[in-house]
Amino acid sequence: MTTGDLLHIRLVNQQIIDSKLKTPQQLVEWMAAMQAQEYAMAKWAIGLRLRGTTENVIEKAFNEGKILRTHLLRPTWHFVSPKDIRWMLELTAPRIHQVNGLMCRKLGLDEKLLRKSVRVFVKALEGGKHLTRNALKEKLAKNQISCEGYSLGHIMIYAELEGIVCSGPREGSQFTYALLDERVPAQKRLKRSEALAELSKRYFSSRGPATMQDFTTWSNLTVKDAREGVASLGKKLVKEHTNGKEYFLLPSGPEITEPLPSFLMPDYDEYGMSYKDRREIFDQDKYTASVSRGNPVFNRMIVLNGRIEGTWKRTFEKGKAVIETFPFSKLDKTKKTALEKAVGDYLAFVGNAQE
Repeated sequence: MTTGDLLHIRLVNQQIIDSKLKTPQQLVEWMAAMQAQEYAMAKWAIGLRLRGTTENVIEKAFNEGKILRTHLLRPTWHFVSPKDIRWMLELTAPRIHQVNGLMCRKLGLDEKLLRKSVRVFVKALEGGKHLTRNALKEKLAKNQISCEGYSLGHIMIYAELEGIVCSGPREGSQFTYALLDERVPAQKRLKRSEALAELSKRYFSSRGPATMQDFTTWSNLTVKDAREGVASLGKKLVKEHTNGKEYFLLPSGPEITEPLPSFLMPDYDEYGMSYKDRREIFDQDKYTASVSRGNPVFNRMIVLNGRIEGTWKRTFEKGKAVIETFPFSKLDKTKKTALEKAVGDYLAFVGNAQE
């Protein structure tokens, strides 16, 4: 397996090439979870994989609760399907609690206070209500719970990880919270071994070829748990070796011969964030602070023929999106044409709707 083969298979599995999925909820379910702290760019991460869809379609799916946004896997927001949110929280929340525990103690957020805060949220939101973070902060204050600085954020994360609240519909540009039990019907609980197997299957189906280190970095699982999940896949999981590393993948169907694509990649996109080692998509020799505009792996990136070749910036003028591009090096005619098309694809996605 060459590096080109590896990228090609990943792009197919990530649905960036030849996606057959039609709706945001189908895409998010296939991907298991998609990093989503930068909301506008997270919507584009879905749009990139659903050719012809628009930002408004994804916004509608979010407001209707067909896709949800909450903290799981790692200490950051992710999009997740309602079908998956409960078992994925149960599997991954304990590790995030461990990571956040030190800061909670520094902030004076002990278990008693966190539990009291949760009860306030339940009372404020029950009956199908949804409230902004500031509105919930006021409810806490009325119950003598101070949450200045970072405290409110950690209280909200705790409530999400405990499966009490999740995203509600937006109010204009403001995010709201709703009760998970009212937003998502009860689901059959998975045993821990079943959850490990399911997460492993989803990861290697949607992101393979990938290494065990890639999987543990993305999932935040311990090495022991990750190995258990991988072992559960048995002979279905294929091993490949390239560049001195062992990769795993779940074969996904007939070979696709479509060329490696070019596109505007969002911040924190799964094409980069799903892997610990990102050298396959980023040539470090081309990186200098003068041309990269920050760390390109976490920036908005220009991807040409499957690899990072620059960064990009979005602004708005009179309600219309304006895109500036910053290639790392001078582009030939073919790459210029590919970049122009990539910019056009993004502009078609956002239309004239301002964030």
